Amino acid sequence: MPPTTRTRKRKDTGPEWTAPGEKATLVGFIDYLRNTIMDKVADVPEPEVRTAGVPSGTNLLGLIKHVTAVERFYFLEEPITNMRRTFQPTRDETVDGLLAGYRATIAQANQVIATWTDLTQPAPRPPGRSALPPSRRWVLVHMIEEIGRHAGHADIIRERIDGSTGR
Repeated sequence: MPPTTRTRKRKDTGPEWTAPGEKATLVGFIDYLRNTIMDKVADVPEPEVRTAGVPSGTNLLGLIKHVTAVERFYFLEEPITNMRRTFQPTRDETVDGLLAGYRATIAQANQVIATWTDLTQPAPRPPGRSALPPSRRWVLVHMIEEIGRHAGHADIIRERIDGSTGR
């Protein structure tokens, strides 16, 4: 799918400096990546926002729905019953609605993270998981990897839609 004439090329901006502590650094990178993925979805019209950008079916709206579900799983102890469905927005789900839901999830997750004083302690364990919970540090690092990976997917899909690059 070739880009349309709405090409927006901007210089990439890296994450802002954070406070020197480990938790502040990790949360700073998570927040940077959260904003990055949301920026890639903002202002993309229907149906492009939900149109598959690659043969696997990955689309911008589905990426937002997915990272929301994963954050709710790791930080808010909400189970994921079908991982594949987390990538599939329904007809009734909109950009504004899913972005608002993701922002609300981020606010709730950050409230949980704010209470974490020792990153070696176990993270919340979602219902239905029998294994020992990972450490809080592992969850923060994993979420940097998870959101970063999908922000990269969103970057490529967005460029294919309208030529938009950068942040």
